[in-house]
Amino acid sequence: MLEFLPDSDGEIGSETLNSSQSSMSSDSYSSRVSFDAIEILATKTPLSPSQESVLSSKPHRSSDSSWEAIRAAVLRRKTGLSFRDFKLIRRIGSGDIGTVYLCRLRGGSSEDDWFYAMKVVDKEALAKKKKVERAETEKRILRMLDHPFLPTLYAEFEASHFSCVVMEFCSGGDLHTLRHKQQRKRFSLSSARFYAAEVLLALEYLHMLGIIYRDLKPENILVRSDGHIMLSDFDLSLRSDARPSIDTPPETPSSLLSSSSSSSSSSPKPSATHRTNPPCLPYHLFRSPKVRSTTLSGNRQFVAEPVDARSCSFVGTHEYVSPEVAAGGSHGNAVDWWAFGILLYELMYGRTPFAGESNESTLRNIVKKPLSFPGPAESGTEALARDLISGLLVKDPERRLGSRRGAADVKTHPFFSGLNFALIRSSVPPEIPGLRRARTFHYEEKRSGNFDYF
Repeated sequence: MLEFLPDSDGEIGSETLNSSQSSMSSDSYSSRVSFDAIEILATKTPLSPSQESVLSSKPHRSSDSSWEAIRAAVLRRKTGLSFRDFKLIRRIGSGDIGTVYLCRLRGGSSEDDWFYAMKVVDKEALAKKKKVERAETEKRILRMLDHPFLPTLYAEFEASHFSCVVMEFCSGGDLHTLRHKQQRKRFSLSSARFYAAEVLLALEYLHMLGIIYRDLKPENILVRSDGHIMLSDFDLSLRSDARPSIDTPPETPSSLLSSSSSSSSSSPKPSATHRTNPPCLPYHLFRSPKVRSTTLSGNRQFVAEPVDARSCSFVGTHEYVSPEVAAGGSHGNAVDWWAFGILLYELMYGRTPFAGESNESTLRNIVKKPLSFPGPAESGTEALARDLISGLLVKDPERRLGSRRGAADVKTHPFFSGLNFALIRSSVPPEIPGLRRARTFHYEEKRSGNFDYF
């Protein structure tokens, strides 16, 4: 059984830390849920075609027993799930538009308890704050997702003036909390590389769907019981269209980088085979035999990046916003690649590069202060990481690494050389002391030969 700590408002299995990275999305969500009222008012709703489609179209969940438990519950009831089908255990987090509770699916035996995270949104409170559309955007995005490092929408329903979505519960906490538990409050270079690679694949998938995330930060990167990551919170995301194409990468993967001469001189040269990492998109997605054969040829890569998306919204977390957002201008897909550079910097060095004494000074630093690193690089791998960060933190979004070809350019940087992106979810994640591993159904143990992380 999954063990729980005594009731608290913090993360399960990890202490709660106050982040200095405040959100720019105004006041936080503070509505309290009356569980008894919801229990009385919740009603079962017929299973809609969209719900049926969701339950039958999640290939990455095909061997996930918690997903099968939801499917079995829907088939038994022959209606959509409601609040009555879940037992709330305790609050595990809160955000700008909702509160997240640990919950259990009712109806199983004590040996077959399955735990989920339920995000409860008070629609009346959001209407007063004019944030209803943000909650709806997040639900629309969750319905689209089917990826190992992104949330799975298990169920959604209404109860009185509350809107509820049921997702996977991540017992490992978040990268912000985990970083504070590391020596010197920073991850090892190998751990930072691993987490960055999984985040990169999640961003690649989002951008392929035309979704600009716009809220990348360690607090939004959750860790599953198996040690792999899951991005969360999509209420600030921007939906657009991506342009699929088959491109030839530049001769040198780091041709767009603006590294310093010292870091460039100490960086190893990219290998000749560096550009041939297997793509993460299956080749059967390309219907045309001509396109498929082109994709399989050595130097061709699939690129789908929402390069035409534009927004003037001032959203994000101060230490992670890009210069174009900090300056009050319009922005597009390049903001995610800037945030990815800030993330890698923080994972490696325990702080963000442009943090000031106040939010205003932080924004000024982002716009005007040159990028700097703490002392000389201690290894060739660290020099490569700095080279990558330097390319991602170019203040001009047109010259920023990833702004034109997205993850196709970032993945081919020498920092990720030798990493098989297509098989990363089968690799062993960094060790997390004290991580409580979720229990699985007994029938999974019998078919351990077909074990799949997701």
